[in-house]
Amino acid sequence: MIRRSLQPGEKGELELAFYRCYAPHPVGLPVLVQVAGRRWTVEQSFQTSKGQTGLDEHQVRTWRSWHRWTTLVLVAHLFLAIATATRRTVPAPAGLIPLTLNEFRHLFAALVITLALPVRQVGCKKCKSTPSLQSGQLTRWRGSAGASRGKT
Repeated sequence: MIRRSLQPGEKGELELAFYRCYAPHPVGLPVLVQVAGRRWTVEQSFQTSKGQTGLDEHQVRTWRSWHRWTTLVLVAHLFLAIATATRRTVPAPAGLIPLTLNEFRHLFAALVITLALPVRQVGCKKCKSTPSLQSGQLTRWRGSAGASRGKT
């Protein structure tokens, strides 16, 4: 399939995009065009995930860690997209634009940070209200990381 742009590109020429299409059963041209058009939606979603939820911020060492990180990021992006779309069903107040995914992320982060305990209190032995992880629990949680440093 060959797609031609409707407007000239940077060089002033109409650009061509080539697609190699395969389907196990015969498929009509309208279906192929629809599938090819979805590619841009998918790319835009991945680009948004990189900017809003940190899809590109993981240092891949194993497939399992990459899979967990990617799943978590895409679920976070899904949550933000659904929450933003749900909020857009209600008309925006007069003089305001509808809530965007980026604005919703900032509002949600502010809410979570406001409700969370200050970092100083997490694991504080003087603060009886906050539980702290004992070294054995931390080693079991991290696997053999503590044992590799000579700790048990």
